[in-house]
Amino acid sequence: MDYSIETAPLKELQCDCIVVGVYQGAQFCTSASTLNDSTQGLISKILNRGDMSGKNGETVLINVIPDSAIERILLVGLGEKAALTGKNYRKALFATVNALKKTSIKSVACSLAECEVNGYDWQWKTRQIIEVFSDAVYQYTHTKSDKNTDSKLEKLSIIAPEHELSLAHAGLAQGRAIAEGVTFAKHLSDLPANLCTPSFLAEQALELGSKHGKLAVSILEESELQTLGMGSFLAVSRGSRQPAKLIILNYQGGEKNAKPIVLIGKGLTFDAGGISLKTAAGMDEMKYDMCGGAAVLGTLSAAAEMDLPLNIIGLIPASENMPDGDANKPGDILTSMAGKTIEILNTDAEGRLILCDTLTYAECFNPDVVIDLATLTGACLVALGRVPSGLLGNDDILCNDLLAASETANDSVWRLPLWEEYQEQLKSNFADLANVGGKDAGTITAACFLSQFAENFRWAHLDIAGTAWRTGQAKGATGRPVPLLSQYLINRANG
Repeated sequence: MDYSIETAPLKELQCDCIVVGVYQGAQFCTSASTLNDSTQGLISKILNRGDMSGKNGETVLINVIPDSAIERILLVGLGEKAALTGKNYRKALFATVNALKKTSIKSVACSLAECEVNGYDWQWKTRQIIEVFSDAVYQYTHTKSDKNTDSKLEKLSIIAPEHELSLAHAGLAQGRAIAEGVTFAKHLSDLPANLCTPSFLAEQALELGSKHGKLAVSILEESELQTLGMGSFLAVSRGSRQPAKLIILNYQGGEKNAKPIVLIGKGLTFDAGGISLKTAAGMDEMKYDMCGGAAVLGTLSAAAEMDLPLNIIGLIPASENMPDGDANKPGDILTSMAGKTIEILNTDAEGRLILCDTLTYAECFNPDVVIDLATLTGACLVALGRVPSGLLGNDDILCNDLLAASETANDSVWRLPLWEEYQEQLKSNFADLANVGGKDAGTITAACFLSQFAENFRWAHLDIAGTAWRTGQAKGATGRPVPLLSQYLINRANG
């Protein structure tokens, strides 16, 4: 979709539809008031006869505007004016796109950024319009013979006054970059595992690097991982014909000697569970076990597009977890890159095995902070559902920074404890630690396992098992937590 900022008077706009906001109590946003006056009170008539109340998310499409060059007007309910929070604003935006998708409308001028949203400026409001429109019109078609999508939208103009142009253009740039990053992550995640293999993921990273001068990409092959002593990482791919890869993205936008922010994304392109085989129901969704890796690619894409003045390292351990005669077995003992031995009690707890060696490898970059993201535990879905991602970490400042970024990005997280008592569940009679800690507190014990490989730097862990994709009829990747991580990086860049 093509995005732009528009300052022309409403009556001069060349578009199929103008979107305006209406509050409850028949209060108009500025553009709605202007259109109401120029159409002889048409909007007031619609409200007075009860066709619309202004409730948040309510929409009315006016297809015929007498004595006017304007083709259509979409009225969007915003709810109570004093209660227009960031979440309610986004709710109204999603309602807007969903209403437009049902029509043949191709070009839209949206005035909703002029609405007063509690605590947010024009830059944020403009950015949200682009992010929401992009998210709502995304439709996977790559492996379908019919490439047509439900939405006919091609052009979105955001109406802004002259005195807010600077903030509006800044929001446009951020919104486009983040939206493209989210779309990139969603597309990779939605691909089937026979196409999106570890090698394919590596190729996509190399292609991304070729587009940005400040982004260098390199790939470590299994022989190099063996030399590094990554016995835990390599053990997971033993049951697969697809070779493991460690994808390294190095974005240098900051000062040469500035410590980098390291993002690590789990890249299991398919997880059958290995010898501890998963049940058949829902196993197709295990192609989404690489959503962490896809989100790292999407975030690096957004950061490079925004030209953020930061140094960022992206690490994606890419692998498959399959059953085979040479696959891991319950009871096997592995030696990690850190030298710690691990008893495999469940081969389906493999994500932590590829992440622990990657965390150890991250030390060589002398990181300022390390953030890993992974579809790690079904227990996180049970505990938190599909609204927030789980957040755990060993540094309060880092965790609080991520919480603050999640609020701004509307990409929510919830912090869980990482108490010493939980480490007891990982004790093994035969190795330094076990790869699972029993049925209790599965999300926390998984993070406890990782914490033993993150003792030398500030670290946070995002468990995105409940938020990386939707299931059921709406099955598909969400692109989360690209918005959260992008906002965190923006905040870091702004000091």
